[in-house]
Amino acid sequence: MADSAAAAASLDPVLFRIAEAANGRRIGIATLNSERTLHAIGLPIIRLLDARLRDWAADPTIACVVLIGAGDKAFSAGGDVKTLARAVREPATADFPHPAALAFFTEEYRLDHRIHRYPKPLLCWGGGIVMGGGMGLFVGASHRVVTETTRAAMPEISIGLFPDVGGSWFLPKLPGKAGLFAALTGAALNGADLLAAGLADVGLRQADRDAVLASLGTIDWTGDAAADRKALTAALAVHAKAAAGVLPPSQLAARAATIEALCAGASLAEVVAAITGYAGDDAWLVKAAAALKAGSPTTAALVWAVQQRAAGLSLAEVFRMELCLALHCCANADFPEGVRALLIDKDHAPRWSPATLAAIDPAAIAKYFEAPAWPAHPLADLVD
Repeated sequence: MADSAAAAASLDPVLFRIAEAANGRRIGIATLNSERTLHAIGLPIIRLLDARLRDWAADPTIACVVLIGAGDKAFSAGGDVKTLARAVREPATADFPHPAALAFFTEEYRLDHRIHRYPKPLLCWGGGIVMGGGMGLFVGASHRVVTETTRAAMPEISIGLFPDVGGSWFLPKLPGKAGLFAALTGAALNGADLLAAGLADVGLRQADRDAVLASLGTIDWTGDAAADRKALTAALAVHAKAAAGVLPPSQLAARAATIEALCAGASLAEVVAAITGYAGDDAWLVKAAAALKAGSPTTAALVWAVQQRAAGLSLAEVFRMELCLALHCCANADFPEGVRALLIDKDHAPRWSPATLAAIDPAAIAKYFEAPAWPAHPLADLVD
């Protein structure tokens, strides 16, 4: 199953193929195929993936689905925010929400939810960079593989968005205050962090990917989803034995006490002051503090509000809430400005509005949670 070679030979943004198992069942393999952009997820890719996942779910001969990224650098570095930011910077209509934002986020979140509720075993290989929208695809899979190269993050603080794609649901699963810290700073997590939080299932060696995928053809697939999930778990466990000790130590575990202390404040202002005031020599914490200090104050305020509002929400309810937030972000200046500064002009000098946390109006933040005046929520049909 040498998907990397096939990907290099094709310009298609997603490659789809079927692998035959020894017992006659079949495995559907989807390969994200834009190594130059670290597999940035745009609307065309979302639509291709969603259509094929629906087809494979309905095909009784498909026993298992695999989602990978070509090459070793990344599974996906996130959504194609450059294209989206350009679209919303030049509105096609005075109406709210912007049609480009509505289409992108509605279809992205619907795809993410489909993966969470997929009726068959779905293996996602999370080697390399797994950030933003890539995390949205990864965390919902039934079998999530991390490797020694995994570098996961929700870095939306730097572009004036917020940790979406279900981040309001999965970041709180990190231990203690680590989810809040990761959301405010975009701090990079490794495979051990995701395993400890239950956001990944098995640690394997990146170099073993092709061998692991090839071995899926030897599993005695039955077509019964529950039995096939157990069979896949058992098969991956065999490979995990060979990878024992390959993952680096948890980033979060080594700093748990410090993170709890930095995030112990009763208000957002107290927490932000503590994190940005970190004066130690831990390079990981220094980088995290710098990202928050340079990040969007509005994003920080949204992160704080989300942790209070998302508690107790179901996954479907989280996606419906996040859609409203994302549309409001695209209607305001920080998102296109953040993308410009970080990814387009790359001057790393965003002009945030408001420019400081003290200037944030709580009433303005509350409006981000208000739904547009649509007849029905576009994700009203999502069920848990």
